[in-house]
Amino acid sequence: MDTSDRACVGPRITLPRARWLLLALCLLLACTPLTVAAADNSGSHTARTAAQARWGDKRLDEVTMLATHNAFTNYEDARWSSVSQAESVQGQLDRGVRGLMLDTHWYERSTWLCVISFGSDCYPSDVYLCHGGCKTFAGITYALPRQSFHRTMQTVVDFLNAHPQEVVTIFLEDYTTAGQLGQSLNKVRGLQELLFRPDVAGVREHGWPKVADMVTANKRLLLFSGDFGRESFGVMNERDWTVSNYWSLGDLGNDVACTSRWGDIPLDRKEPGFNRLFVMSHFRNVPTILTAATDNGSKLRDRIAQQCRPAAGGRNPNVVAVDFHQRSDGSGHTPRSIVEELNSR
Repeated sequence: MDTSDRACVGPRITLPRARWLLLALCLLLACTPLTVAAADNSGSHTARTAAQARWGDKRLDEVTMLATHNAFTNYEDARWSSVSQAESVQGQLDRGVRGLMLDTHWYERSTWLCVISFGSDCYPSDVYLCHGGCKTFAGITYALPRQSFHRTMQTVVDFLNAHPQEVVTIFLEDYTTAGQLGQSLNKVRGLQELLFRPDVAGVREHGWPKVADMVTANKRLLLFSGDFGRESFGVMNERDWTVSNYWSLGDLGNDVACTSRWGDIPLDRKEPGFNRLFVMSHFRNVPTILTAATDNGSKLRDRIAQQCRPAAGGRNPNVVAVDFHQRSDGSGHTPRSIVEELNSR
């Protein structure tokens, strides 16, 4: 072989050297998946550690969350003349609210309302948040701009995605059909990935999971309705999963007795291996800032200790729902601080 032939062939690789190259290549291919798996495990471990630090070992039925009554009637999301909360749904979530009470109604598009409003009330048929009816009195039973249910739920889902340690529960006073509600929820991007379904998780047989486990699994949204027939798309009937006191403190705010909302489901109901979530309502027939300030401080704290906890068989409420959640009586106790106190025990 002449010099030019040798140049084309290149350097000779001896057999031992070829074996070493082959071995190195095999090791590289074998180790690559292990490196990815180790990274995945590390991320999962970090998420679980953060969830454990946030929630400890408490199950869902052992924690208390602050909720807002008629969360959608506020001055920021629409032009309501009478409200139960001061800030938007987003603002409520940002300030520590983890339960929202919403009224859902079906609204059929009205050409008449579109005409007489000079084009300001030309909304499509859909599920909206209204208080008594979606066509009766603007500012009182509904408000403009109309608040679609799916947009409000998108706000909740986006909040949860931005705050991966948090859990939110939605309570619906529902005047829709199952088909209408399901159609609306189908418009919410990312909802199904976050939805925790106690029926599928076997909660009735095994009890509620630890909140840290829910967070780690990214199942951090619960939906309850006052109506049946919505379970197929993850909306549970509250009579199957909760106990609840009668909602009103009365006109004067002096009805502090904690009696069951449903006569056949007492607050201290016990079932083998399963605790219903205790939803405590604490608000009057007509919300005002002044009466909420009177009700939301030491009065709320005393009512839990002296009335509601004993009525529930010694259990703290899992949800405390109030009007104007930031208002208090100046006692140093606020709805949020009371909830934090209950969770510190």
